[in-house]
Amino acid sequence: MKLKGAQLILQCLREQGVDTVFGYPGGAVIPLYDALYDEKEIVHVITAHEQGASHAADGYARTTGKVGVVFATSGPGATNTVTGIATAFSDSIPMVVITGQVARSLLGRDSFQEVNITSITSSITKKNYQVKNIEEIPEIIKEAFYIAKEGRPGPVLIDIPKDVQLCTMEYVPEDRLKSMAGCAADVKIFDETSLVEAVKLINESKRPMIYAGGGVIIAGVSDKLVEFAEKIKAPVTTSLMGIGSFPYNHPLFTGMVGMHGSHSSNYGVTHCDLLIALGARFSDRVASHIDTFAPEAKIIHVDIDADEIGKNVRVDAPIIGDLREVLPQLCGSVREKSLSEWNERINRWKEEYPLKYNHKGLSPQYILNKLFELSEGKVIITTEVGQNQMWAAQYFTYTEPRSFISSGGLGTMGYGLGAAIGACFGKTGKKVVNVAGDGSFKMNSTELVTLARYNCPVIQLVFNNHALGMVRQWQEMFCNGRLSFTQLGEDVDFVKLGEAYGIKGIRVEKEEQVEEALSYALSLNEPIIVNCIINEENKVLPMVAPGAPIHEIINGQ
Repeated sequence: MKLKGAQLILQCLREQGVDTVFGYPGGAVIPLYDALYDEKEIVHVITAHEQGASHAADGYARTTGKVGVVFATSGPGATNTVTGIATAFSDSIPMVVITGQVARSLLGRDSFQEVNITSITSSITKKNYQVKNIEEIPEIIKEAFYIAKEGRPGPVLIDIPKDVQLCTMEYVPEDRLKSMAGCAADVKIFDETSLVEAVKLINESKRPMIYAGGGVIIAGVSDKLVEFAEKIKAPVTTSLMGIGSFPYNHPLFTGMVGMHGSHSSNYGVTHCDLLIALGARFSDRVASHIDTFAPEAKIIHVDIDADEIGKNVRVDAPIIGDLREVLPQLCGSVREKSLSEWNERINRWKEEYPLKYNHKGLSPQYILNKLFELSEGKVIITTEVGQNQMWAAQYFTYTEPRSFISSGGLGTMGYGLGAAIGACFGKTGKKVVNVAGDGSFKMNSTELVTLARYNCPVIQLVFNNHALGMVRQWQEMFCNGRLSFTQLGEDVDFVKLGEAYGIKGIRVEKEEQVEEALSYALSLNEPIIVNCIINEENKVLPMVAPGAPIHEIINGQ
């Protein structure tokens, strides 16, 4: 069949199983959008901004495990996706971004809306391409999806000049499952002999601790993680990105580890004799003081990315491989253990130092606990970044993977609402709740138009303290209370803002209003804003000061 380049792009996307694309039209993608006019199989979601489109594709990918896809025009349209690409890159999220470009004859001439997007994104993509002729499109798209998904996932960008989209060629669909041997994403089968030392360490350990990261969710081995932990009776902690990989209500779960981790997790890592890290990268929010991190422990590190092994912490038994292959073999090779004094010690820490709140006025923790109770946990939580994110990580009870969607590595304010839109289009059958602070929400509130346009049943939950809460907390704790430009005041009425888009809104100021407001929001099949007025002095606790050992925990108000 004879196809224009734009039609060929859509044909190749269909061959990759793409059913949803997020984007925004512009001059350099007019041919692509003209082809979309006749498209029947791919749903296109127009957002308010290209950054919103990239976050939506990211949220779609995290929720479904599929590759998120973005369309954007050249120049500012392409650069608007950069923050979303960097967010996905930091958290290993598979995404393919297709940008338009000026015609080949105009390249390098500072043409209108020309920017070298491949150069700009070279450090935040697994690979990027600029298509030189129409014949390259099928192979590049096929390879881009392979690279985005395989190995450690991540974003790939394809830049396609406008005139290439208008060229024509005869196209015969090929087997899209054709071997991609030689691609950069190829992962070698792990050396099973590397298991021997790990199994020996596990069998000899008296105080094992499992540290689960986002790689467990990406690999889809949460059930196997539970089996492994139960077999060796190891307490389990997670990174922020690992939330949902192990059920919060499991007796072996100790909570999140690190700067805002629980006492039982931070003390457990500090006093264990073996730390088993699965698909985690030991970021500075976890291993904040390297010299005192897990000082009594041998460390087993399983990761698909060889560059992560030994990058931040010493490793005694490295295993480079896919957790889908490694964890079942590891679980099958170790001896079953019994509950021990170590488990009793962990449980004493859990009882002595429970997560608790004693905040002034309306408490975000109370709201999150009530949300779990009313929803029975059958929702997807997306978050912005800051206090709202940490409260959501600490106080909602996650029992399934892909139920907590948040920007971890990059910490992108303005991420959550776009991600919530993507999660809606993932069609999981679950209600989506975006937990935001007022500062983050203002950054992406333009995407309310997307919620309204598609009637996405998202609950936009705002913890409104009229401040940049997390930065304010740091200023109060570490800058002698010098609050510099972090007190915002009540400058926006979010309920009225929602009404401007035709979205319902509720203002909540007291705990006795919470249950009715959340019950109503959960009953709707449309978007709603729940604006919760909280005290600006409320803090995220416990907390470890930046650069301090993780056992030196600040626990007071």
